[in-house]
Amino acid sequence: MKKFLMLCGVLLCALAAQAQWQPAGDKIKTEWSDKVNPKQVLPEYPRPQLVRGEWSNLNGEWEYAIRAKGGVEPSAFDGNILVPFAVESSLSGVQKTVGASNELWYRRSFDIPSSWRGKHVMLNFGAVDWKADVFVNDILIGSHQGGYTPFSFDITPYLTGQKDQKLTVRVWDPSDEGYQPRGKQTSKPEGIWYTPVTGIWQTVWLEPVAANHITHIKSIPDIDNSVLSVTVSTSNAASTDILKVQILDANSQVVAEAKGVQGQEIRMSVENPQLWSPENPYLYNMKVTLLGKVKDEVTSYTAFRKISVEKDGQGIYRMCLNNKPLFQYGPLDQGWWPDGLYTAPTDEALLFDIKKTKDWGFNMIRKHVKVEPARWYHHCDREGILVWQDMPSGDMGNQWAPQVYNGGTDKDRTQASIDNYYQEWKEIMDLCISNPSVVVWVPFNEAWGQFDTEKVTEWTENYDPSRLVNPASGGNYRPCGDILDLHNYPGPKMYLNDPQRVNVLGEYGGIGLALDGHLWWNNRNWGYIQFKNSDEVTAEYIKYAKELMTLVRRGFSAAVYTQTTDVEGEVNGLMTYDRKVIKVNEAEIREINQKVISSMTE
Repeated sequence: MKKFLMLCGVLLCALAAQAQWQPAGDKIKTEWSDKVNPKQVLPEYPRPQLVRGEWSNLNGEWEYAIRAKGGVEPSAFDGNILVPFAVESSLSGVQKTVGASNELWYRRSFDIPSSWRGKHVMLNFGAVDWKADVFVNDILIGSHQGGYTPFSFDITPYLTGQKDQKLTVRVWDPSDEGYQPRGKQTSKPEGIWYTPVTGIWQTVWLEPVAANHITHIKSIPDIDNSVLSVTVSTSNAASTDILKVQILDANSQVVAEAKGVQGQEIRMSVENPQLWSPENPYLYNMKVTLLGKVKDEVTSYTAFRKISVEKDGQGIYRMCLNNKPLFQYGPLDQGWWPDGLYTAPTDEALLFDIKKTKDWGFNMIRKHVKVEPARWYHHCDREGILVWQDMPSGDMGNQWAPQVYNGGTDKDRTQASIDNYYQEWKEIMDLCISNPSVVVWVPFNEAWGQFDTEKVTEWTENYDPSRLVNPASGGNYRPCGDILDLHNYPGPKMYLNDPQRVNVLGEYGGIGLALDGHLWWNNRNWGYIQFKNSDEVTAEYIKYAKELMTLVRRGFSAAVYTQTTDVEGEVNGLMTYDRKVIKVNEAEIREINQKVISSMTE
């Protein structure tokens, strides 16, 4: 009986601990909200292109506090928050606004497994918006500025001999009061502008490594010569330790192997490589080993594909994939969630939008002024979907001229704003540099914070010559980069043409349908045009697609439909914000989308 009572007590305590967390607020939620387990939040390994077997996930319940900016660590915290959901989100369990005058504090304890003794311990953050200061056992060990990209610290010198180690994070995010990239975040959400996101919004984890260990892998294919160039970075930039890189096919057979040193390009020849495409998203596995007395070994993957521009028989510049013309067609994907805001509730949810995009017959996604976790790009690589990656906008205030060439103004940014832009843009490009799905970089959208357009475009082209650059999506247009990108709502229109560049329709559509029971706002919904039912929306979509086909023959090489889902006050998604209702006839949409894609080569 005594043992039985003790067991009951343990179970009750476990149930009580689990019951502490609940989603906050009464807004709509996705079906995946119910699948969020506070004891196992986003348990998947977060970095698919640099994988180690040993790691410890720090997602889960942390303490949080919101205090005036400039203070010290609070003596008492406000309650618990579920990491990695932003404090403004429902799934955080908090749903509070922080604002530019406050800081958000996090605190938790962790222990180091005994099997990690003698190794260095890395503390990794997927992303924290915006400026993060990290303390281990009350020592400030480092800071990171940038809301969309991963960062790491070697915390080994700051660990104690005690079982419990203390981790504290201080975050400041000025949202729309600062110059930093923020995308669609605003302190006053309405129309096309959404709820601010503050703090940790991607996975936090620990892993043991050798003193000198692999930190980054860059793989760039050259299909014309059947060569893969691999550059591996390590924690010791001056290291002459030997690296071994192996490329393996789907049957785990080694098809190429070479050695080199960190920071130097290792060129590897693969005989008759299979090419990656939306129809055949073939991935090669990769194993990278740091040889020596204490070695490091990681697994990764890569692919052979080429994105380029060539003239067709009519002298029109067309985008080509693997040296063949391919019309790129997909939705504008904001990447927002009613329950998690920037963060999908589960990995299954993260994959869902991508799979639906493929189901609808699209072959591309424009990731709009947001950056996703590494696993999202991994899913795109595996599923076979092309990605245009926007730089999140910030420091806005330009004059916008969307229908003329060389119109509008560039923003006069401060040097601090300019330096931060380049730092964050470089880190975003580094995050996606080896993902075969990513084929186009988009530095600016609709003049939002646009500055030094030619210089930014040239820098982007030089940093990654293997992809195309769309310098100014929707204006202000400048004679640089690879693409002229027009926006027009609601229907497609070609009002400019650049004979020296690829011409695309970077945004159109916005067909609205508000569905009761699936709305973020009950009386503040917005769309470019509004309809009453699915049949009307489908008919209007098909009408625009047929108009688009005539413009494809005239010169458009890609198009982006607005948009994948409703987002907060916007009701112009192909599905509702909670992903519970598809607002179009899927079979008809797939059929017309495939016709649009094939129209360029017919």
